[in-house]
Amino acid sequence: MLTLSGAKFAAASAARGRHFRFNWPLLAATALMLSGCMPATVPVTGADPADPAAKVAHVGYRSTIAPYTSLRPAAPGPWRDRNDAVAPPPKQDR
Repeated sequence: MLTLSGAKFAAASAARGRHFRFNWPLLAATALMLSGCMPATVPVTGADPADPAAKVAHVGYRSTIAPYTSLRPAAPGPWRDRNDAVAPPPKQDR
């Protein structure tokens, strides 16, 4: 059991040795130089929200229950006629 774990540790350490090691000061200097190439920041938002003269989109009212029509009170109809109206037509056998 210990020999297996020792073999795994040796393989893992050998794999780590093959990776390229970063030169952190060089990486930091490169990042600092490239940051000078970035464009000046621009405001992400449009107009100032505190400006009362700022143009905003039109806000309209739309009722959430506008298509609703009340079905009450409904006069009861003859149940046999209503049932016949929705029943499938009888099949013609032979």
